[in-house]
Amino acid sequence: MIPQTVRNISSAVKTLRIQGCINCLYKRFSIMPSGQKSLPTRYLGQPSPFTHPHLLKTGEVTPGLTQIEYALRRHKLLSLVQKEAETLGSSDHAIILLSHPTYYMTNDIPFSFHQNTNFLYLCGFQEPDSILLLHTIPGMSLPSHKAVLFVPRRNKNQELWDGPRSGVDGAVALTGVDEAYNMAEFRQYLQQFKDEGCTLWYDNEPPVHSVLHSDYLQPFVDMKTKSKNVVKPVRVLVQYLRLIKSDTEIELMKMAAKITSEAMSSTMFSTTSPVNESYLCAKFDFECRARGADLLAYPPVVAGGNRCNTLHYVKNNQLVQDGELVLLDGGCEYSGYVSDVTRTWPVNGRFTTPQSELYQAILDVQKSCLSLCVPGISLENIYAFMLNHLGQKLKDVGVLQEKCQHDIYKTVRRYCPHHVGHYLGMDVHDTPDISRSIALQPGMVVTIEPGIYIPENDTSAHPRFRGIGIRIEDDVLIMDEEPVILSADCPNELPEVEKILNYH
Repeated sequence: MIPQTVRNISSAVKTLRIQGCINCLYKRFSIMPSGQKSLPTRYLGQPSPFTHPHLLKTGEVTPGLTQIEYALRRHKLLSLVQKEAETLGSSDHAIILLSHPTYYMTNDIPFSFHQNTNFLYLCGFQEPDSILLLHTIPGMSLPSHKAVLFVPRRNKNQELWDGPRSGVDGAVALTGVDEAYNMAEFRQYLQQFKDEGCTLWYDNEPPVHSVLHSDYLQPFVDMKTKSKNVVKPVRVLVQYLRLIKSDTEIELMKMAAKITSEAMSSTMFSTTSPVNESYLCAKFDFECRARGADLLAYPPVVAGGNRCNTLHYVKNNQLVQDGELVLLDGGCEYSGYVSDVTRTWPVNGRFTTPQSELYQAILDVQKSCLSLCVPGISLENIYAFMLNHLGQKLKDVGVLQEKCQHDIYKTVRRYCPHHVGHYLGMDVHDTPDISRSIALQPGMVVTIEPGIYIPENDTSAHPRFRGIGIRIEDDVLIMDEEPVILSADCPNELPEVEKILNYH
């Protein structure tokens, strides 16, 4: 259940969003953003309006998201902390979030860096090995606070190899935080919060950045714990804020879904039989990036034939033969927000009769589930409906033989072992600590993805359906009246799918 404090904040944000003005939000919460500092006339550790004017407008920290919006997020978080503090009896608070480290595939060869999304959500800073500290200001009550970034000291030799870093001046000018310091100064700065009356809000189980935690936070956390100070997790509070998307976030998610839909359609169009899964994977990746995506949101599933029945199949290295289906579950990331779409199609351009019967059954179930995506209904409610509807469809098309129809719901869960959907946002499986039993609200984005998976060696199913796996997944924005299907540009009706496959 969402705490009353979170519901109150969500209600206020929703009301002010309808008024359509971020300035109204600042007046309502009695805060003003920091004055913007002039950006350094050099490359920073991430795009800036000075170096990338084609991507960012003046005042934006990341494409589409301004210093004001990031400041508002921090203020809303402190408003939640203020409500929680009423039960703690404390007046001083320090909130600490760590960036991700750089991960290495081997020796000194790094993976592409991807920021901790909770950290990114609150400041927009996209560099590794950094710390965001939000803390109360002496003499001022919450939600007034100071936002401070601690970043690595600039090093000319390291920048020669790895590229420029923002440094202290660049971090403040770009993000609009109140202050920034070199990382070496963090330990001393932290000492002012060691008093018993100060509550520490920090996630250390497990820590996001193990080295920063052991070097800077572990001794402090141990000291706070031994002195019976309060150490509270902050992750769930940030996730509650992330659950409801702002108008700007919605526009970014619409773009991510549009790119994915067009890339999926183009991949379908280029399919011939036989085809290698690796070709379809590369084609989808190229089409996403060619349309402006920053990267793929996750390793895509490109599974042909019986491999469709392995839910997280990502080897993508087999031939898909004439007469087989291919299932592509993929999405892209666009300016920090992701999409997640699945389509299943015959590589030779024509569904067989068993394939079309099962496909249409799943599509019917998905349409019914999509109609339930309205405020007040939960994903758990829709999941229960999906199981019931799928069970009836399996009986109608003849997948189930007589002997297994007595335990229909256990059978359905065996043929569809995953949930009907999940929250979507900056992460694919977004806000994972938020229960799927809470009521959907306007501004949430979810996936709806019923599927049926019948392994080729399953003797419980009718022989003509064995070896078929089908999933249909779309991204859905919850609105006051009816949902908006963000991935609606990607065809899913049988005639449309066959038309695009045979349009040569």
